[in-house]
Amino acid sequence: MPYPAAFAELLKTPEFLSQTPPALTRSVAQSAPDSALPSLSEATQPISPSNGTAPTPIPSIEISPNSDRTSSPMPPSQETPASTVPTKGISDPTVPLPSAIQPLAADGMVELKADRQTYDDRRQIFTAEGNVFMRFRDSRVKADRLQVNLVNRFAVAEGNVTFVKGSQVLQGDRFEYNFVQGNGSIRGAKGEIATQSSQDFTGPLSTDVSASSTIGKSISDRIYRNQPATGIDSRIGSELVVGSDFSPLGQQGQGGRGYRRLRFEADSAEFFPDGWDAKNIRITNDPFSPPELELRARSASSRKRSIYEDEVLLENPQLVFDQRFKLPIPRNRILLDSRPKKDLLRISPGYDSLDRGGLYIERGFTLIASPNFYLDITPEIYLQRAFNTSNISDWFGTKATIAASLGRTQLSAALELTSLDLNQFEQRFRGNLQILQPIGTHTLALQGAYRKRLFNNSLGFQDVQSTIGGLLYSPNIPLWDTGINLSYQLGYQYINADTDRADLLKLGRKNNRINLNRYQAAAALSRTIRLWQGVGLPPTQTEGMRYTPKPVVPYLDFIVGTTGVASGYSSGDSQNNVTFTAGFNAQLGHFSKPIFDYTALNLTYSQAIRTGNSPFLFDRAADAKILAGGLTQQIYGPIRAGFQTAWNVDTSKEISTDYFLEYSRRTYNLRLRYNPTLSLGSINLVVSDFNWDGGSEGFEGTGVVTNGVVSNGVSALVFWWTGLGKL
Repeated sequence: MPYPAAFAELLKTPEFLSQTPPALTRSVAQSAPDSALPSLSEATQPISPSNGTAPTPIPSIEISPNSDRTSSPMPPSQETPASTVPTKGISDPTVPLPSAIQPLAADGMVELKADRQTYDDRRQIFTAEGNVFMRFRDSRVKADRLQVNLVNRFAVAEGNVTFVKGSQVLQGDRFEYNFVQGNGSIRGAKGEIATQSSQDFTGPLSTDVSASSTIGKSISDRIYRNQPATGIDSRIGSELVVGSDFSPLGQQGQGGRGYRRLRFEADSAEFFPDGWDAKNIRITNDPFSPPELELRARSASSRKRSIYEDEVLLENPQLVFDQRFKLPIPRNRILLDSRPKKDLLRISPGYDSLDRGGLYIERGFTLIASPNFYLDITPEIYLQRAFNTSNISDWFGTKATIAASLGRTQLSAALELTSLDLNQFEQRFRGNLQILQPIGTHTLALQGAYRKRLFNNSLGFQDVQSTIGGLLYSPNIPLWDTGINLSYQLGYQYINADTDRADLLKLGRKNNRINLNRYQAAAALSRTIRLWQGVGLPPTQTEGMRYTPKPVVPYLDFIVGTTGVASGYSSGDSQNNVTFTAGFNAQLGHFSKPIFDYTALNLTYSQAIRTGNSPFLFDRAADAKILAGGLTQQIYGPIRAGFQTAWNVDTSKEISTDYFLEYSRRTYNLRLRYNPTLSLGSINLVVSDFNWDGGSEGFEGTGVVTNGVVSNGVSALVFWWTGLGKL
């Protein structure tokens, strides 16, 4: 009996009519849109030499039946004993033929579309040829030819096969799939690993643009991150595409939620409902071929651990740079999620004269990395201190990073011990703890710290011996259509810290610390006025994306803002200030030509009007007029150099200056950083979209005080955890 007649008879059977199939259209959260599937003429760009041009957009597929195509739900089959169901093949004589066709399942049907379809009534095998499209639940297949055995519920597809299931996107030459178990295999596999970043929290007082807020930040990073958005697809949070034809890295929008994609190729791959296994695999974060960076391994296994996390196990992994230099990596386990991994490099150097005696090296080890708990231990060796002291216990130290998640509640802690001599524990230990809880659109941060290290502009480094309290802060709030953005925060802390106020100190004291309650409110208004905007180059590997993960867009902005802070102390003192800020941010060139084709610069002036002084030193607003500026310049090819500095205008004294030397590529970034004022230095290797950030922390453990407000510090740990990146 021909297929249409057989199918018409099937629709009349009581077994079929007794079932209520669900709608075939799934929500975006359950499956990718149909436009994610490319036409058969557009195969994935392989990880092999190509013409070096950007991929062209994939046309959408019309799901509705065409006049020359057959489209209808496929008749389901009856249950077959597991012992008689073959694991491979469409036709198998050991499979008994059922007497009647039963539904596949009560929660789904198979939808099949093709130019030509035939049905073998005796063996219950469908054969479809020409522009084949099949859907079952959240799985979809597109191929030149497809056969489906309704008895054992097994499908075999051949020729330009594309398979999509949830966030899995695979392509290959031959595809085998078991509907019931949701697993299968694909030969000549190409595809993507997609992980989604989370963004539940924003930073406190995020609209503060005052001059001292630039301390410790790279001007090129900040200006590049805030460049005009281009090529943003409003569907980017949900769309899935294939191979190299995804949007260029970094174009999911500034500060938004989106998918991060890595291309891969393998000789063969087997996939399961929660992941896949592959042989001789190559993974790249480069959208072009040949890729400038690859991760290669003899075999790999990927499993979905949570909605935001994939675990990949590798055999003999190595990084390959520009198809030449190979770097074995000491990690056979990778978690692709929103948390930067600090243990990419086997040994990372750093410089810290305050706590570590100068030059030191460290090595991070991730001990626990579950979806809800993260523990990283980093032993340190203090090389310069070892030449200056005979106490071997002072040559070594360690630090730990802890993060935990309970729903939307996030906990983080940073512990640091810069000597193994326990007699010096009080002077060598630092610890920070923070719990973040969303409350509506706001965030409640409960904070505690011991010997918190802060940099307060011209007053230099200050230690807060202990503090405990809470902070409630708002998101970035646009004020109607004015272009003005508002953020504010309210805080309370019980603080033990140094003072220079003799009237607050007790006689016979052992130190100059006092205990006080502090109540603080702060708000910041800012507006950015675009004075000029250029046009970015096309997103190709020889033009717009030659040295950066997304094209550089030239622009010139004028920024203006005001920040108000009111602090009250249980001693009866108060410190209130209002700071007015004006400045310019500019980005010139396209970073595409080999020499002097990129310049990033900023110039900001802030002036404060204040009344009263804090009884503490760590949060005293001592600089009324601050001039800050920075410059980053391309020297040759991917090499950039720059600085960021701040000065007290009244005293003409330098507050802080950072120097940067950077090797920037589309897929990774190597940066050296040194601050002679703060006596800090670091080296970092960042591998894009793998979320790898190898190297010493350098500046991340130091908070910066702006107008009496601590602008960063331990909170950065939680922002790493939730996918916002370092502050």
